[in-house]
Amino acid sequence: MKQFSFSIKTFGCQMNERDSEIMAQLLAEKGYVESMELEDADVVILNTCSIRAKAEQKAMSLLGVLRKVKKRRPGMKICVAGCVAQQEGEELCERMPHVDLVIGTQNIYELADLLEATRGASKVAIGMSDAYEIPAFIPTLPKLISHGELQSPFPARPFRKFLTIMQGCNNYCTYCVVPYTRGREISRKFKDIIEEAHVLVDAGVREITLLGQNVNSYGRTNPVTTDGSGYSFSQLLREVAAIQGLKRLRFTTSNPKDLSLELMRCFNEIEILCPQFHLPVQSGSNAVLSKMNRKYTRELYLQRVAELRSFRPDIALSTDVIVGFPGETDADFEETMELLEHVRFHSSFSFKYSDRPGTRSADFDDKVDEQVKSERLSRFQKRQDEICLEQNSLYVGKCLPVMIEKVTQDNMVGRTETNHIVHIEEKIECFPGDIVNVTIYHAGQHSLNGRIDFTSTTGLSS
Repeated sequence: MKQFSFSIKTFGCQMNERDSEIMAQLLAEKGYVESMELEDADVVILNTCSIRAKAEQKAMSLLGVLRKVKKRRPGMKICVAGCVAQQEGEELCERMPHVDLVIGTQNIYELADLLEATRGASKVAIGMSDAYEIPAFIPTLPKLISHGELQSPFPARPFRKFLTIMQGCNNYCTYCVVPYTRGREISRKFKDIIEEAHVLVDAGVREITLLGQNVNSYGRTNPVTTDGSGYSFSQLLREVAAIQGLKRLRFTTSNPKDLSLELMRCFNEIEILCPQFHLPVQSGSNAVLSKMNRKYTRELYLQRVAELRSFRPDIALSTDVIVGFPGETDADFEETMELLEHVRFHSSFSFKYSDRPGTRSADFDDKVDEQVKSERLSRFQKRQDEICLEQNSLYVGKCLPVMIEKVTQDNMVGRTETNHIVHIEEKIECFPGDIVNVTIYHAGQHSLNGRIDFTSTTGLSS
C-alpha cells in the first residue's frame, strides 16, 4: 500500500503555527509522512492568514505556483485552510479550480476524513458555530532524550511549544477579520489545557506559550467547573506554572481593556512567568481608537502600563501599531508618536492600514493617502528602532539567564526571559532548552551579544 506524504505551508500568526502542528499530527496518525519538499508531496496544505494583506497575497501567489505543479502531478491534492479559506469558501474553488479542499478554522480536526471525501470533486468545509467546542487534543511528542544519549546532530528536542487555550474573538474591532474567520470567543476546557501542558512537560518541553486572540478573557465562555467555581486566566496561569519541570511560561495576546490587576500581579508572584508582555495599542489617538472600536482610551492604556511596571519594573513591553487608519490626521499620528516616546516599547509590530474584506473599516470613506501612510510608517519605525537600541543597551553589563535555542560548531544562540535573542560567542556542552548565565557585552537593535558567565554558571539549569 502506498504511503502518502504531506507538506504544510503556514502563513501569519502563532495561532496558525499551532493549528499546522495539529493538522500534521492528525495526518501522521492516519499514516501520512511529512515531506520536506512542497512540490513532491501528495497532499499540500496552505494554512492561510487574512489579517494582513501581505500574508494573503503570499498564499495566493503560492497557489498560482501549485497550479503548474498539479498539471505535472495531477494526483496531488491541494488543501487551503485557515482564515482565507473560512472567508472565501466556495469562491476560492471557483477562482482556483485546482484546489481540492477548502477547510475552515473550526474544521481542522476533520482534515483526514475530509481529504478522503475529496475523491473526484473539490470539497468545501467552512462550518462555523457559536456553540463550537474545541476538541480535546493531546500532542504526541518524542520524549526528551537524556544528555548522555544525545548524538550530533541533535535529534529534535521539543523544548518550546505553543498551547492553545481559546480561539475566536468577541471584540469586533472595525479593522479585524478574526470574529468572522475564527468565530466568537470560545475557551478551551481547563482540564484539557492542564492535561496537554503535563504531556508537553513530560516530553521535555521547558517553555510554554499560552495562545488566544484575547487570553485575558479566558473562561468567560465556560465559567462553570465541577466545583461550581470559574477559572480566570490568572488562575490558569498559576496552575500551568505549578507543573514540575516547566522553566518558562509566556502568553499572547491581550486586549488592554481586559487587563486586570489580578493578572498584573502574576508577573510579580509567578517565578517562571517571563517579564515580557505583548500589549497591542494600535494607536495613540482616542479619536482613532474609538473609530477602531478598541473600547479603551489612551489614558487607560498608559494607566495599565504604569500599573504593570509597578508590579514588575523590568518587564519588556511590545505592541502592535496601525498607521494611516481611515480618518487618521497628522495630529492623531503625533499622539501615537508621543505614546511611543512615553512607553518606550522594547519592540513593536507596525503596519500600514489596509482594507480587509468584510470589515467595517473597509467601507469607511476617509482613507489616508498611501504616500502619507508610508511616510508615517517610516517615521514610526525609525524612532522605534532607535528606542529598541536604547532599551537594549540597558542590558549591557548584566548577567542574564538565557535559554539555548541553537548550538552550532562555533557558537550558540539563546533567548532571555524578556524575549531578546542573544548570540553567544563561546560554545559549551549544552543543548537546546538548557539555561545558562550570560553576561551581555553588546546590544543591537534587535538582538544582544554575550559571553557565558562561568563564575555564576556552576551547572546547567535544565
